[in-house]
Amino acid sequence: MHANGPPETEDTLWMLIVGPIIWAVHFLLCYITAAIWCAKVVAPVGSLGGARTAVGVYTVLALVGIGISIVKAYRQHTFGEATLPHDYDTAADRHRFIGYATLLLSSLSFVATAYVGAVAWFIGDCA
Repeated sequence: MHANGPPETEDTLWMLIVGPIIWAVHFLLCYITAAIWCAKVVAPVGSLGGARTAVGVYTVLALVGIGISIVKAYRQHTFGEATLPHDYDTAADRHRFIGYATLLLSSLSFVATAYVGAVAWFIGDCA
C-alpha cells in the first residue's frame, strides 16, 4: 500500500460514468447514421453498406475506449492489499469501491456496445 494512501484525484467519480457515456454516444451515432443512410442515401429497402462500415468503426472505437476504462477501474479496484468487501470508512476502501463500481458499469457498457454494434452485422438492409 502507498505510504500516503490511495492516489485520490478530483476526477475519480467522473470515471464512474465514462463507460455509460461512451455507450450512449455510440448508440446515438449508430442510430443517427443508420437513420440518415436509410432515409436519404438509399431507398428504404436498400443495403446498409456504408452505414454498416461506419457502425463497425464506431463500435471498435467505443470498445477500445470502454476497454481502457475497464483496465483503469480494475487497477483502482485492486489497489493495495485489502480484501472484499470494500466497506470500511477509509480513503483506500472508498478508492477501491469506486473502482469496483466503475468496473461493473464499464463492463456492462462494453456488452451493451457490442450488442448495438452486432445489429449492423446481422441486419443487411434498411427494411
